[in-house]
Amino acid sequence: MEVELLTYTQNADLICASAGESCYSHLSSAELIKNKSSANILGKIIDMGHHSVIEHASFTFSIRNVSRSLTHQLVRHRIASFSQQSQRYVSMNIPSYVVPKTISANSKLKKVYDEMMTKIWQSYSILKDEVPIEDARYILPNGCTTNITVTMNARELLHFFSLRCCNRAQWEIRDMADQMLVLCKKASPIIFKNAGPPCVRGICPEGKLSCGHPKKL
Repeated sequence: MEVELLTYTQNADLICASAGESCYSHLSSAELIKNKSSANILGKIIDMGHHSVIEHASFTFSIRNVSRSLTHQLVRHRIASFSQQSQRYVSMNIPSYVVPKTISANSKLKKVYDEMMTKIWQSYSILKDEVPIEDARYILPNGCTTNITVTMNARELLHFFSLRCCNRAQWEIRDMADQMLVLCKKASPIIFKNAGPPCVRGICPEGKLSCGHPKKL
């Protein structure tokens, strides 16, 4: 898995803080940005739950070599833009797939897994020579690797991290979310100061289903 922050709103903390402060000022956000005094209040605005102001910041990620199982979960996040590698136009000639650690750690299970993947790709190779690859792709597994470009605004990212950085999230998307969060914290330390699963901010909402191992910032 490779996660890269391609681009993001520059000076996002300052822009969002100025937008928030402009709601209570005679000055415009452009004027407040010049003063550079409003960044100090952004943390307070976020802590108060007024998250609409951080929608002015957006972040675009390049995510490579993750499974289709992961991206099926990822695209459930509605307020985002996705551009995923097409199996209709890109031929999956070379076997490339994700192996869960629970399988790779067991040589017997790993052999079963790899043998099945080999059979799938052999069948795919035969099919794509006889039918359009958009039909041959139906045989490919959820574990098949893919690349995807993702853009979210900061407010949606806070929600995304709250769900997907949780220890109860599926392991692959959790690993991806953790890497995304590290990149976001570097780019916008005020916006993402307390980002992550709910347990980094207080009580776990999972109740009896809690993992019992709260994370730390």
